[in-house]
Amino acid sequence: MNSPLSDLPTKPKLTAEDRRQRDADRLQTIRLRMLVGQALHDRGIKTPAAIGAAIGMPAAEATKLMTGKQWRAGDVALLEAAATKLRLQVPGCAASLNGTTHHQTKK
Repeated sequence: MNSPLSDLPTKPKLTAEDRRQRDADRLQTIRLRMLVGQALHDRGIKTPAAIGAAIGMPAAEATKLMTGKQWRAGDVALLEAAATKLRLQVPGCAASLNGTTHHQTKK
């Protein structure tokens, strides 16, 4: 008799390169969340509605992005866009505005 678990599709294994890329994205997400979160804190922006307005997205989506515990594809791009909207310098981000603020991440 087959168990119910044997009927579930198996997850494809990630290649070593895919794992490295995912790990790099995960680290970049953490760095960007810290950078954007600190900039919002420094500006006194604390409510979900104000955070959403500051980074240009709905409050619920902004809150989910800033407090997410699970890595999701696309978070890096959304956080880079939020940092750009706040005029933060993000090393390695092509959309970053160079030299426009004192907030910088270390290399």
